[in-house]
Amino acid sequence: MRTWIVWALRSSAVLHLLGVLAQALLAGLFVTGDVDLLTWHRNNGGFTHSMLYLQLLSSILLWRPARGPIWPVWAAAALVAAETLQIMVGQDRVLAVHFPLGMAIFGATAVLTVLIWRVTR
Repeated sequence: MRTWIVWALRSSAVLHLLGVLAQALLAGLFVTGDVDLLTWHRNNGGFTHSMLYLQLLSSILLWRPARGPIWPVWAAAALVAAETLQIMVGQDRVLAVHFPLGMAIFGATAVLTVLIWRVTR
C-alpha cells in the first residue's frame, strides 16, 4: 500500500472523528441555552461532512490503486448516507431523528477510525 494513501485515510478519519466530537459538544452547549452555538454547529457540520468525503476518496484510493481492502469504502459510503440524512433532518428540526442518528454516527465513526488505524498498519 502506498504510504501517502494510508496517511491520507488515517488523517481524514481522525479529522472526521474530531468534527463529530465537536458536533456533540456544540449540540450539548446549544441545548443548554447558548443559541449562538447553533451557527457553530451548522458550520462544523459542513467541515465534518467535508472530512468524510476526503475519507471516502482516500478509501477508494486505498482500494483501487493500492489494492487494499474494500470495506473502508463501504463504511465511508454508509456514513456519507447517514450524515446526509442527519443534515437534512437537522435543517428541518426533526430532533426525534437528529439526536439518535447523531449518536449512531458518533459510535460508528469512533469504531471506523479505530479499525482504519488497525487495518492499515
